[in-house]
Amino acid sequence: MKTESGNTSDRTLKKEDLFRYLRDPSLVSGLADAVRAEMPRNRHIKIMHVCGSHEHSVQRWGLRSLLPENLEIIAGPGCPVCICPAFEIGEAISLARKGVIIATYGDMIRVPTPYGSLMKEKTGGAGVQVIYSPMDAVAIARNNPGKEVVFFSAGFETTVAPAASLVVHGDLPDNFSLLTSHRLTPPAMELLLGIGDVHINGFIAPGHVSVIVGSEAWGLFPRAYNMPVAVAGFEPANILLGLLMVLRQIKNKAARLDNTYAQVVRPEGNPAALRAIETAFDVVPAWWRGIGRVPRSGLVLKPDFIKTDARKKFGIAASPERNELPPGCSCHLVMLGKIYPSSCPLFNSKCTPETPYGPCMVSQEGTCLIWSKFGTA
Repeated sequence: MKTESGNTSDRTLKKEDLFRYLRDPSLVSGLADAVRAEMPRNRHIKIMHVCGSHEHSVQRWGLRSLLPENLEIIAGPGCPVCICPAFEIGEAISLARKGVIIATYGDMIRVPTPYGSLMKEKTGGAGVQVIYSPMDAVAIARNNPGKEVVFFSAGFETTVAPAASLVVHGDLPDNFSLLTSHRLTPPAMELLLGIGDVHINGFIAPGHVSVIVGSEAWGLFPRAYNMPVAVAGFEPANILLGLLMVLRQIKNKAARLDNTYAQVVRPEGNPAALRAIETAFDVVPAWWRGIGRVPRSGLVLKPDFIKTDARKKFGIAASPERNELPPGCSCHLVMLGKIYPSSCPLFNSKCTPETPYGPCMVSQEGTCLIWSKFGTA
């Protein structure tokens, strides 16, 4: 963007300067030194994040190589495409086969399931269209008044908010409805603490989810579980600062909630977004692919919006299946933080970005795709 004088706008300069600062080698090196200084010498520490964007930055910038060997950053179930149940993708596939136009985000169409994929349906001539926002799906419905259009809306709180706003405030055409596969992040993190062979010493909470739900959404963990938590952004300095705060809590044996992303995350979150979510959705138990049933982690449209609910409109109600991952796939172990992608025998052999075998190799937020793209060190 240029100003009248031909110079780049101040806003653009400030954004570029911020990224440059948060990636500055001297700042990153100094924070890495501080992390090493806080690290207990005779103890192995595992800190989990639950965000594909965090893992992307960790691998892209080689942050693990800057950390002590006895400090692990492990990736949790932070990829909404990866944890979307196969049977819910199957619902979208069944509608596409009936001539319904399916509008959804790009990564979702490539996810392999026992029922095929939306990409396969699209290649076969079905009306599967990639969109970039919910309003794109509404536009498709308005431009195709003789066809039913279903917005296959998946994701965590950051994508729940615009979907809720669409339902609550949108003037939606009669041929438009939503097939929802939304999940809430804190309940999954709580579930992880009850898995016996997953030993977590602290959490890095996702910054963009926190913009919606507020930093206080994570207060449960230090209060009820004595689990250190820090909300962090996504640049190298952001992540290292989050790690540093968690390590200081561990060192001082005083679990609390540190918000290191306070410039964009408020304690109460986004009140307007939260009101829209509460108005549009009821909280229910939900299935996470590779993980299973997680209490109070799913969202379904309230009865007031039955005309917009694709499941009600088309009379579909698929059930969870035990074998949602293909034989030999280790995505569930990766998403639970039990193994790294490189420990899966299919990684970068039978399962590659070009021919994904499991869901974690599909999305840009999938841990396996990230490790394949940036290396496994």
